[in-house]
Amino acid sequence: MKKIEVHFTLNGKETTVTVDPNERLLDLLRDDLHMTGTKEGCGVGECGACTVILDGKAVTSCLVPAGSGEGRCVVTIEGIGSDGKLDPIQEAILDHHALQCGFCTPGFIVSAKALLDENPDPTKEEIKRAISGNLCRCTGYEQLVEAIYDAAQELRNVSGSRKIS
Repeated sequence: MKKIEVHFTLNGKETTVTVDPNERLLDLLRDDLHMTGTKEGCGVGECGACTVILDGKAVTSCLVPAGSGEGRCVVTIEGIGSDGKLDPIQEAILDHHALQCGFCTPGFIVSAKALLDENPDPTKEEIKRAISGNLCRCTGYEQLVEAIYDAAQELRNVSGSRKIS
């Protein structure tokens, strides 16, 4: 099968890769680009472990053909936070002890980031809806909701703006 070239922005950097037309974005990220924070859980878009941000929206990368990334912007867990510092969402999850084994944590953080970028002042119900596609077998969701809610407040207080970068 003939390979295709895909040009896209990955975590703020222009990227070009040659892929099999049937390759999933998840496999491209993990196997070819070594973005191993994006996990494969179920492989059918139900668990959220492979969540990435695609053009500002949280998507399950196991369901996205790699070629459909052409010209788009992809953010993985590795692209959240900057200059060696954790993002406020990551800090809040740690502060609230909202993780256990950690397998699902990148997907939750990426989903939360997409939500807060779009809606910097979410209600707890909106947070629950935004992370409803992410499953965790180790811990309850209440600590995650509280952490994301607190991160939203922190981001608004620190930035003084309505848009989170």
